[in-house]
Amino acid sequence: MPHPLRSVAVFCGSRFGADPAHGVAARALGTGLAEQGLKLVYGGGGVGLMGEIASAALAAGGAVHGVIPDFLLRAERPPPSGMTALEVVPSMHARKTRMFELSDGFIALSGGLGTLDELVEILTWRQLGLHDKPVVALDIAGWAQPFLALVEAMIGQGFVAESGRRLFQLAPDVPECLALLRAAPLPDSAMPAARL
Repeated sequence: MPHPLRSVAVFCGSRFGADPAHGVAARALGTGLAEQGLKLVYGGGGVGLMGEIASAALAAGGAVHGVIPDFLLRAERPPPSGMTALEVVPSMHARKTRMFELSDGFIALSGGLGTLDELVEILTWRQLGLHDKPVVALDIAGWAQPFLALVEAMIGQGFVAESGRRLFQLAPDVPECLALLRAAPLPDSAMPAARL
């Protein structure tokens, strides 16, 4: 039985990146989530790839729930209107926790240190048994390759178990990413509620 996805958190950059492929993927992902009836949960900004994915999801008739720390309201400028909900939270950790609570699965799209921080934290929580929600990294224009190499290096040096490779899946494009999420197994219903 496929995972009963209702909402998906997307971690992505507040910049566009040097390769236009990142923006193309962000728009395709926003549209794809909306067309599949999946609510987009994201960092609440209207700049960079965050703005692209939110705008595309809204244009396709999708639901969009933003979560943004109060100190980033000016820098990341939430979209002026149209979002289903925008929550303002007191900290970056509160943002990640709230996005986790709102989401049935996670996608790491291209981004910088903030995106990497979000991806690593959600994988750490999964490794610790705090959740069993699916996580997919989108490898647009080779963005995920350095991260994969780092994971392999940590496995090789004995700091991460080989099972660490199974904490997430890799998708080369948006259609494969959405298919992987849809095919993910149901989370373990016996797993205790996460204490983040």
